[in-house]
Amino acid sequence: MVRIYAARTVRWRGIFAVHSWIVVKEPHASCYTRYDYTAWGEPIRINGFVPDGRWFGSMPETIAAADGEAASRMVPKIRAAVEGYEWRSSGDYRAWPGPNSNTFVAAVLAAVPELRVALPPTAIGKDFPYDGGAFGLTPSGTGIRVTLGGYLGLTIGWVEGLEINVLGAVFGIDLRRPAVKLPGLGRVGFGYR
Repeated sequence: MVRIYAARTVRWRGIFAVHSWIVVKEPHASCYTRYDYTAWGEPIRINGFVPDGRWFGSMPETIAAADGEAASRMVPKIRAAVEGYEWRSSGDYRAWPGPNSNTFVAAVLAAVPELRVALPPTAIGKDFPYDGGAFGLTPSGTGIRVTLGGYLGLTIGWVEGLEINVLGAVFGIDLRRPAVKLPGLGRVGFGYR
């Protein structure tokens, strides 16, 4: 199984932003593996927290889910993307505009576009150029994105919809799953599934 979770982050930042993470479980594995990118300790934290547990008191929302054969094909890609993540050294983490937990998850999602998911608009840092480029494909591979260091950007894609990023705040619309995307509020419309 593969799960992408997001929960409101700690203290006052939770008004505006979520922390996202990845959980995988391979067939016949005895336990889950959770991947977080944090500002303390080892930047990529493996099994530092309960897989679907609260994030400093906030209940997580399931952003994406895959099970069975589809998930078992995704897990090796996810593990390779985690291993190859460029911003993995101590001191690389920056809460704003990134790279942060949402940048990490966006980079991993780019390695598994078949998951067909977009992080919520409250995932500040998702638009940071995790691959170093100002122009490229969206993580879902269904569109294009242009970003100026995560400070300003434009994303157009079937999965992501139309998003304008101004200083990390995302405004946009989603036609595939009708919704309006607003800073702080997130998606106002239908859910992720």
